[in-house]
Amino acid sequence: MGLDHDTLVFFSKSWGLFYLLAFAIGVLAYTFWPSNKKRFNEAKKSILDPEDKPWK
Repeated sequence: MGLDHDTLVFFSKSWGLFYLLAFAIGVLAYTFWPSNKKRFNEAKKSILDPEDKPWK
């Protein structure tokens, strides 16, 4: 088995899919992990400045 273009394409199509799926599952696990809830709620609230009001 030589290292030609077809071999690299086969490798990237097969293992690249598994790599991206594992990465997506890792990101979702990090997002919905219970200990991260406080951090994400603080980030959600920090976007809105308490003294920020519409212009008159």
